[in-house]
Amino acid sequence: MATAAGVHPATASRALNPETRLLVSEDTARRVSEAADRLGYRPNPVARSLRTRRSHSIGVLIPDLNNPLFPPIVRGLEDRLATRGYVALLGNTDADLAKEQLVFDQMRARHVDGFVLATAIAGSPIIAQAAESDLPVVLMNRTAQDYPFSSVSADSEAGERAAVAHMVALGHTRIGHIAGPQDISTGVERLRGFRAGMAAHHLPVGDDQIVYAAGYSMEEGLRCGRELLAARGDLTAIVVANDLLAVGCYGALDELGLDCPKDVSIIGFNDMPFIDRLRPPLSTVRFPHYQLGTEAATLLIERIETPDSPLKILFLAPELVVRGSTAPPGTASEAGSAVPLHRGATAARRGRG
Repeated sequence: MATAAGVHPATASRALNPETRLLVSEDTARRVSEAADRLGYRPNPVARSLRTRRSHSIGVLIPDLNNPLFPPIVRGLEDRLATRGYVALLGNTDADLAKEQLVFDQMRARHVDGFVLATAIAGSPIIAQAAESDLPVVLMNRTAQDYPFSSVSADSEAGERAAVAHMVALGHTRIGHIAGPQDISTGVERLRGFRAGMAAHHLPVGDDQIVYAAGYSMEEGLRCGRELLAARGDLTAIVVANDLLAVGCYGALDELGLDCPKDVSIIGFNDMPFIDRLRPPLSTVRFPHYQLGTEAATLLIERIETPDSPLKILFLAPELVVRGSTAPPGTASEAGSAVPLHRGATAARRGRG
């Protein structure tokens, strides 16, 4: 193949390797690529891994591939990895620690070059094992402050404060919260944002105004909605930590014969695909899903190729998306709009040595 392209074999190898392609001229890279296509040549990743001790594969652990939030995130991750010659190996854990351990061990046995973990929970043995290993690891959509990992996630606290402020601006003062699981960073941060938002408007928060979901699912949203409305039937608004929970909460309102938003306004978090197709369309807090994936891939590539680079904690800026599920008490809403909460795509970038 090198002969067909009229170049030295080492030059052909550099031209076909995404990591070294910039070391040869565009004309040379084009001639090598054309020669490879004519001859039907395909690089052998196994042979390359034996030579470089790199598999150019990345283990990606996702808690629930049925959650519509994750496909655009994974798409961004895969697209960015591909530019550097990496392929993502996806593992669905169903938020089950035993299954997560199995998938993690199998991927390590296949000598992946690093991991992107969207499954971090407090006390997870996987996080501890990852910290002890020499593999590069990046956390995606979650954080783990006690471990030395770079991470990228939405600014959940700021997003939930904005959700509360939106409800208050509409005239609501009796506001409840369906909190996410408290062993997951998003659940903790969004609950903190809810409390901070209520305090900023001098609104008290009683224990009966908050219920805690055991997981991010419509079933849990239904259960929590029932529990919250049974405890506080006077609520006129509910700030929900996740869109799937909010969809379940719609069901609780239906059971009680309540109208959204006339009787109770609801706002979610994530702006997952198709959530605007609900009736009424769900107001929510959006963050850039595709960018979350690309940023996670960029951080991991940096850890792989520059192991001594500083750790980075990235928070992507949220924006408030107002749709038909929120309105002043006793009225319906028809408007829909997006309101940026910060200028620029990234709310905060913080490096740690």
